[in-house]
Amino acid sequence: MQYTTDRLSYRQHSSTIAGNMNATNKILIWMTAGLIIGSTINVTAPDVAFIQDYFVNGLFHIVGAMFITALKMLVVPLVTFSLICGVCGIGDISKLGRVGVKAFLLFMVTTALAITLALSVAAIVGPGQGFELTGNQGEFTAPVAPPLTQVIIDLIPSNPVAAYAEGNMLQIIFFTILFAVAMLMVGEVGRSVAKGAEKLNEIMMQVVTVVMHVAPYGVFALMAKTFALQGLNLILPMISYFGVVAVVLIIHALGTQMILLKVLGRVSPLVFLKKLRTVQIFAFSTSSSNATIPITLRTTEQRLGVDNPTASFIVPFGATINMDGTAIMQGVATVFIANVYAIDLGLGGYLTVIGMSVLASIGTAGVPGVGLIMLAMVFNQVGLPVEGIALIIGVDRLLDMMRTAVNVTGDAAITTIVARSEGSIDMDIYNNPQAGIVEDIHLPHEATS
Repeated sequence: MQYTTDRLSYRQHSSTIAGNMNATNKILIWMTAGLIIGSTINVTAPDVAFIQDYFVNGLFHIVGAMFITALKMLVVPLVTFSLICGVCGIGDISKLGRVGVKAFLLFMVTTALAITLALSVAAIVGPGQGFELTGNQGEFTAPVAPPLTQVIIDLIPSNPVAAYAEGNMLQIIFFTILFAVAMLMVGEVGRSVAKGAEKLNEIMMQVVTVVMHVAPYGVFALMAKTFALQGLNLILPMISYFGVVAVVLIIHALGTQMILLKVLGRVSPLVFLKKLRTVQIFAFSTSSSNATIPITLRTTEQRLGVDNPTASFIVPFGATINMDGTAIMQGVATVFIANVYAIDLGLGGYLTVIGMSVLASIGTAGVPGVGLIMLAMVFNQVGLPVEGIALIIGVDRLLDMMRTAVNVTGDAAITTIVARSEGSIDMDIYNNPQAGIVEDIHLPHEATS
C-alpha cells in the first residue's frame, strides 16, 4: 500500500500530537499530585485511622487495584489479535521468503540484544537495592519458579482453551503464531478470518485507549497509596530505575542499532539519524509505533531511498513485533522489582525473561501504555508480584515516549539493512541531505492555520 503525506495530513498529525501531549501533561500532573498527597499523609497522618481506612486503604487502594486489573484484563485478547495481524500482515506463504525471514530474524536479534543489555546494566547498577517495603507488600512470598527445561516444554499447550482461560502467555503466543501461519496456508478462508481479526484488533486498541484515558487517575491512586505507605524514601530508588532505563535506551538506540546499521547495512549512521529526526519526534510525542507508521514509511522511502515494496512490508511488520524499547523496560523493571522484594531470580529466571520479552514483542501492539500490560505477563511468568508495577507506573509515561522513539528507530534501521542487502535502496537518495525533505512537523503551540 502506498502511503502519501500532504500538508493537510501533517496538520492532522499535529492535532494528534496535541492530544497526546495534553495527556502526557495530565498524567504527570496527577502523578505529582499523588506523590505530594501521599507523602503528606505519610508525614502528617500515618496513624490517623480515618485517613488510612477511607483513603489510603480505601479510595486509593480501590481505584489503583481497579486500574491494575483493567491492564491485566487486556493482555490475552490484545496479544491474540495483534499477533494474528502481525503474522498475516506478511501476506501469503510465498512472502514468508527472503525479506520476511531477514526482517523477522533481525527484529528478534535486536530485541534479544536489547533485553540482554538491559538485564546486564541493571544487574551491575542494582536499581531497587536497599528499598524497604512496609505493610502487606513486604509479606509477598515468591512461588518456586519452574526450571527452564519445563518452561520450554510448556511452550506447547495440551489444551489451547485452558491456556487462554488461565492466561498462560507463552502457550497463547505459540498457539496464536501456529494458528496465524495456518491461516496463511489455507488461502481465501484464512484471509477472511484475518480481516475479522484486523477489525477485532482495531477494537481492542480502542479499548486500550479507553483504559489509558483513566490512567492519570489510576496513577494518582497508586502513587498516593504507595507514597502514603513509603514516604519520600521512595524517590531515590525510582530515580535509579528511571535513570537505568533511560541510559540503556540511549545506549541501544545510538550504540547497538547504529553498529548493526553500519556493519550489516554498510551505510552512515549519522545520515540515518539526521533524516530520522522527524520520525523520532513524532514517535516521542504520540507514544505509538502504529500512529507513526505513515511518517516512518514516508521517511524510509523518500528520505532514505528504500523502495516501496520493501518499506511497505517491513515498517508495519516492525511496528507490530519490534519492541526493543519495551523489552529494555521489562528487563530493568524485572531486576528492580526483584531487588525490591529481595527475590533471587537466578540464571534460569533471567533467561526466561529474555525469552519472554522476545516472544512477547511479537504480540505487543504499538499503542501507548501497552508495555505495562506485557510487563504484568513477564512478572507472572518469573514469579514476581504484579502489584510491583505500582512502584514504577508513575514514571512510565515519559519512559513510554522514550522507548517508542527507540522502537521506530529500530523499525527504520532494520528496513534499511534489509533493503541494502537486497539492493532495493537508492544510495543517491540516502546520501542526499535534501532528498525528500518537507516542511517540518510543528508542535501545537507552533502550528499555524
